Amino acid sequence: MTINEIARMAGVSRATVSRYLNSGYVSAEKSERIRRVIEETGYRPSAQAQILRTKKTRLIGVVIPKINSDSISRMVAGISGVLSRSGYELLLANTDNNEKEEIKYLNMFASNNQVDGVILIGTILTGEHRKAIKNMRLPIVVLGQQVSQCSCVYYDDYRAARELTELLLRAGSRIGCIGVTQRDQAAGRMRRKGFEDALRAAGRKLVPEWTAEAKFRMDSGYEAARQIFERENVPDSLFCATDNIAIGAMLYLRDRGIDVPGEVQVAGIGDTEKARIVQPSLCTVHYYYKTSGEEAARLLLNLLDSEENVAKEIKMGYKIIENDSIRKEREALATAR
Repeated sequence: MTINEIARMAGVSRATVSRYLNSGYVSAEKSERIRRVIEETGYRPSAQAQILRTKKTRLIGVVIPKINSDSISRMVAGISGVLSRSGYELLLANTDNNEKEEIKYLNMFASNNQVDGVILIGTILTGEHRKAIKNMRLPIVVLGQQVSQCSCVYYDDYRAARELTELLLRAGSRIGCIGVTQRDQAAGRMRRKGFEDALRAAGRKLVPEWTAEAKFRMDSGYEAARQIFERENVPDSLFCATDNIAIGAMLYLRDRGIDVPGEVQVAGIGDTEKARIVQPSLCTVHYYYKTSGEEAARLLLNLLDSEENVAKEIKMGYKIIENDSIRKEREALATAR
């Protein structure tokens, strides 16, 4: 089966079939006839020939920090949906949170012409990352971190963390925090700043003994909670930088026989599936991860279709999901009486 035979069977010209296969304009009637013939015959155009003709691979490199992450999978689903509808496929590069692997993949994609563009789901962006992004000869979009070197889609981590802390302060007075590395601009630095500014605005002091740093895992959240609560003076509320950390902290409190939320409120960020099924259900922040992936893909498609490389930023919104791991303000007042 060749393109000439497809054209003959569909009753159109060879050029029309070529435009259809390369996402050019074809009338609805002719598109339907060509689509039907292709579907009936099982025709698949030669990928090598298309690359030689269009100078495009129709592949997008997506660098991800962790393949088994709920948030990452939602981002990738958004990216994949938009790109596949435009005739692109994904080439996933999983780095297991290894910064050197991220740099390696960025440099590899930039040098070997295997992809038409790159989406980097960013966590910790070092000077080497920024250098690789600056030297990237392909269109690139960063998802999850705010950067100045290229287009990006990021979350309002500061305001989300501040509003979540203010929610805890409605029924709590001693607020602790389990954060992540400050090298992570979004989940680390901005969420911690939002937490601290909410305390300051409420006239509360940051108690160093009520703070700890964890990795993005439940077991690390468990150990961080142990570090905070194996003291005589402990908080009555716990802000956690991620849902996994918060759930780990809740497991520790359960093992200690500490009631959540009766004795200690707990809140996280991410609105993961685990946050909804854990008991009590976790108060959390919903980020529109799938939508952010869609936005990143659209930014990249615009860069691919445009000769101008103009960097754009998109800041995503969020929604607080209160659930049952925090005390409602009216419950706190009733208890006080």
